[in-house]
Amino acid sequence: MNTETANKKQEVAQETVRITGSEAIIRCLMAEGVDILYGYPGGAIMPVYDELYKFRDQIHHVLTRHEQGAAHAAQGYARISGKVGVAMATSGPGATNLITGIADAQIDSTPVVCITGQVASHLLGSDAFQETDIVGISTPVTKWNHQVTKASEIPEVIAKAFYIARSGRPGPVLIDITKDAQFGELDFKYEKCTGVRSYVPVPKTKPEAVSAAAELINGAKKPLIVWGQGVILGRAENELKAIIEKAGIPAAWTILGASAIPTSHPLNVGMVGMHGNYAPNKLTNECDVLIAIGMRFDDRVTGNLATYAKQAKIIHFDIDPSEIDKNVKTDVAVIGNSKDSLAKLLPLLNENSHPEWMQKFKDLYTIEFENIIKKDLTPTKEGLTMGEVIKQINLETEGNAAIVSDVGQHQMIACRYAEFTTTKSNITSGGLGTMGFALPAAIGAKMAAPDREVVAIIGDGGFQMNIQELGTIFQQKAAVKVVVLNNGFLGMVRQWQQLFFDKRYASTEMTNPDFVAIAKGYYLESKRVTKREELADAIKEMIASKSAYFLEVCVEKEDNVFPMIPSGASVSDIRLS
Repeated sequence: MNTETANKKQEVAQETVRITGSEAIIRCLMAEGVDILYGYPGGAIMPVYDELYKFRDQIHHVLTRHEQGAAHAAQGYARISGKVGVAMATSGPGATNLITGIADAQIDSTPVVCITGQVASHLLGSDAFQETDIVGISTPVTKWNHQVTKASEIPEVIAKAFYIARSGRPGPVLIDITKDAQFGELDFKYEKCTGVRSYVPVPKTKPEAVSAAAELINGAKKPLIVWGQGVILGRAENELKAIIEKAGIPAAWTILGASAIPTSHPLNVGMVGMHGNYAPNKLTNECDVLIAIGMRFDDRVTGNLATYAKQAKIIHFDIDPSEIDKNVKTDVAVIGNSKDSLAKLLPLLNENSHPEWMQKFKDLYTIEFENIIKKDLTPTKEGLTMGEVIKQINLETEGNAAIVSDVGQHQMIACRYAEFTTTKSNITSGGLGTMGFALPAAIGAKMAAPDREVVAIIGDGGFQMNIQELGTIFQQKAAVKVVVLNNGFLGMVRQWQQLFFDKRYASTEMTNPDFVAIAKGYYLESKRVTKREELADAIKEMIASKSAYFLEVCVEKEDNVFPMIPSGASVSDIRLS
């Protein structure tokens, strides 16, 4: 945003003028610094779009091809920028099409404000055309929602929405605005929200809790840190790195925590979870102090809770008090923003190292390397593996790309093998596991960070769930690099069917269209790779391109992702085959 535009937005915020509700909505967005929003017009939101047209030099509207695409694009924008993403849709099906993206944002703590149009207030509850109770529908998957029926309510409600979405543990907010509120007039003046009664977004960190945590850590012989996205959301990357290095603690990450610390850091011991690395999963049940930072002990991380880290003292750092003792009983809970909490912890820690403990991680890594990693990254069989595609992308981007992955085998391979040097570089659907996430999320990420290389890694199944967003890429000239790893299956489901359902591949084999022809239909540079000798040059060409690029890589049909913790099993039962 240039200085002139910023000044205009500041002036808009300070004016008191008589305007319509729809113009007030646009002025509120401008006052909040919104420069891009994603959406799809329709009858009940048309007055807002009419006003948006008048302010098109100040706010860039991105016409996605589906409202779900708008929600995911807003998520991608928010995840890479740290700002609030904005999506807009009409009433009825337009609003309900946002729900999957809103639910995804809720469970992954992504700050998004969604604005929906609604039928006129006198028609509410009458089953009018394209009326649906979106407030009722979205209540379980929003941090807050509200229906506006009067123009005069708009500034206060939008200000509150942005404050709630971005503060504390972030999340999605939905504002439903009736058509008569959009047409109505008000004396407009905008004041940003700085607090909401009874809402405490960042609880105060108790010094005694920090001291108790430090005492446990200083006395530990085999400590292990597991960090999650809370470190990134709290902008606590430097504090975490300082703690790990000062105390000499091996540190592992959940998939949403990836990239907070470079993958090359010597104390970064890899990913925990169902398809995480062998050592941190196995040694979770051998550590004497487990320090969880900004993570929620998801079932994919813990496996069977009855056997999870029972030998360890548990320290849990989190901004959300509701996460404490929800899944895992803690010995010390440190509530507060991770940046503040870790900054308070750092001076209390002793300089330390744990060479014998670290050697265990190295030994188990060697086992994983020989049994799995070597086969994934330098295969001897004829067919291409997903791992060697990620390896080649690493070579061309030098670990500086933002990787946006969809959901499935390719997601786990991307998270396992992508190299990251910069925070906010791993964007994926974690808690909800939404197929169709990556393509629109990559658009949002690229538009938020146009100077960064953004590579979407997608399976052939998830790609077809939002394939229409290739049209958004073309229209917006968004230089997203799209890689589809095509194995002709819904790969993760097929893997489970192979391992646990006697290879009964029920409704998982896919007969796919010509993806390259479709991408070319959207005027995108496109290529298909079927042989290993073609791969390096194709990825080099893709990364070198200044415009959007579509690359299909045909990989082994029945490759599996290992290690793997079977559903309901202990992390100690992680399988190498």
